[in-house]
Amino acid sequence: MTAMLRFDNVELYYDQIYALKGVSITLEEGETVALIGANGAGKSSILRAITGLAKLHSGEIHFMGERLDGTPTAEIVRKGISMVPEGRRVFPFMSVKDNLLMGAFTRDDKAGIARTLDSVLERFPRLRERFSQQASTLSGGEQQMMVIGRALMAKPRMLLLDEPSLGIAPKLVQDIARAIVAISRDEKVSVLLVEQNSRMALSISNRTYALSTGKVVLSGESKALMGDERIKAAYLGGEV
Repeated sequence: MTAMLRFDNVELYYDQIYALKGVSITLEEGETVALIGANGAGKSSILRAITGLAKLHSGEIHFMGERLDGTPTAEIVRKGISMVPEGRRVFPFMSVKDNLLMGAFTRDDKAGIARTLDSVLERFPRLRERFSQQASTLSGGEQQMMVIGRALMAKPRMLLLDEPSLGIAPKLVQDIARAIVAISRDEKVSVLLVEQNSRMALSISNRTYALSTGKVVLSGESKALMGDERIKAAYLGGEV
């Protein structure tokens, strides 16, 4: 069976400094795969490569059996890949409604957009309550819900999430985690999750790749890795 996403021996560097050194990962349809590691490990560089924001030095990326690297970013979105960037990147002076609708910029099916919008508001009731408010008035957790909703407005087949728990209150981290699980299950969306909160990432994913200095150093089923002594020592503070 062909993997939905195949990242083959990818090398990528910025100003002669390697960010990825021969990285290979796969993601099957319906899976949630986590990428864990410290800052600078190469996690976000993988997402930048997939979305066309960083040019490969060597290697290939395939999505649904087609070569993806070298494709313009807007076309990558049309192929069914949406990204939730680190730091949320909201349009602060636009309303929640308009922020969400920005996610549907590649679509022209007005009725379908309206149905997707209603589905997003049903999933995140707080956004319905704040529908007409400026995005800048939302809490960090509410903004994160909004940018996940914005990504869903494109009706993706694969959702890329870059540090969704960063700067979020602990209770809302649990809400975000539950939302990611529900989106994968209900919307049949495959998820590639970059996360420094390793415990959360391992608990909601099917498989995990652990990265260090641009290389995959461990990979496997998330449940098994949760009990791996190397993962516990390096990423979980020595505890299960």
